[in-house]
Amino acid sequence: MLVSSIPQYIQGLTNAKLVLTTTDATVLYTAPTGAESNSSVISSILVHEHSNNSDTVRVFITDINNNIFEMFDETVAGHATTELLTRDLVLQAGESISMQAGTANRIHIVASIQELIKTRITTSAISQI
Repeated sequence: MLVSSIPQYIQGLTNAKLVLTTTDATVLYTAPTGAESNSSVISSILVHEHSNNSDTVRVFITDINNNIFEMFDETVAGHATTELLTRDLVLQAGESISMQAGTANRIHIVASIQELIKTRITTSAISQI
């Protein structure tokens, strides 16, 4: 997802993985910060319940001013995998996404992420590193 008015280039593709071992909110991913960092785009958040018991998962975004926004409060059936996103989710530099399980040791999460930067890195620049 590119916004034509903001120069941005894909820095890399990554995934964030998390097993919720407690019922505390736990950070899944934080968008990189720095002079060149722009934003990150989360294209998928897969949540799997592995104990054969239905459970809940809550998802929060924390902005750079520590404001917390609840995004989802979903029930996941036992031994099922649920995709939480129907559209891309953008995190600005420094924002984070956290997950919270209703019960510990039941929920596994994998998110697919594109990290964007403001300056294009050429192959000739990479070869000089």
